[in-house]
Amino acid sequence: MPRPPPDRADYKGVRTFALEVKHVAASNCAIWSPLTGDKLPADFMRGDGPVSLKTKVDIVKFLKDSFALGHRAAATLTTQNMLRTAENSKSSRLHLAAFSVAHAFDHYGQMVEYLRMNGIVPPASR
Repeated sequence: MPRPPPDRADYKGVRTFALEVKHVAASNCAIWSPLTGDKLPADFMRGDGPVSLKTKVDIVKFLKDSFALGHRAAATLTTQNMLRTAENSKSSRLHLAAFSVAHAFDHYGQMVEYLRMNGIVPPASR
């Protein structure tokens, strides 16, 4: 999986592309689950997602499932409840929704840079 060139000391220890994808998916689950009441997987492992996910197929499924959770959670927002604090959270439901989008776009930008550093033109730029 691509990552920034290993010969640069300032990139030591950064996530691989696969870990970036797992991080986005894990964060989506953590951000959206207070709105839906969904439980996090037993091997969730916080920001890097379940350690059991190793193949591209499994990681992509985890990502797609996390965005499906986001769609279900966003559908629960109403003008009456969006400013209420989400269950098991210190944030409003609206803040969680907005933050999830910002977070995903931040990491999308990082993944685009990973691809470009490895000579790959991202699909959206083709």
